[in-house]
Amino acid sequence: QVQLVESGGGLVQAGGSLRLSCAASERPFSTYTMGWFRQAPGKEREFVAAIRSSDGRIYYADSVKGRFTISRDNTGNTVYLQMNSLKPEDTAIYYCAAQRGYGTVSNPAQYDYWGQGTQVTVSS
Repeated sequence: QVQLVESGGGLVQAGGSLRLSCAASERPFSTYTMGWFRQAPGKEREFVAAIRSSDGRIYYADSVKGRFTISRDNTGNTVYLQMNSLKPEDTAIYYCAAQRGYGTVSNPAQYDYWGQGTQVTVSS
């Protein structure tokens, strides 16, 4: 059982930056594809970014492309989400997730483990 713990959320003004971290309990961490998702009140959980374990390929949702950067530190069992130029519409609970197989990175149903989430609030 992989345990994921997110941190780094908070309140920031529009145009500001935050860096989210997700620490994983299990080794080898490098074998998991890692993803970030978010869920705003009254909305479905949506894909934000992912980084594959097999080849390091990175994926972003169109809404965050050019503003967010996902990265991973396999030595430290941690995945990061650097968020720049934040907008009020980025306000949501952000979740990290781990996928064991080679599934569709944007489909939350294909992830095996989830963190508890961290709140990000962007004020206008």
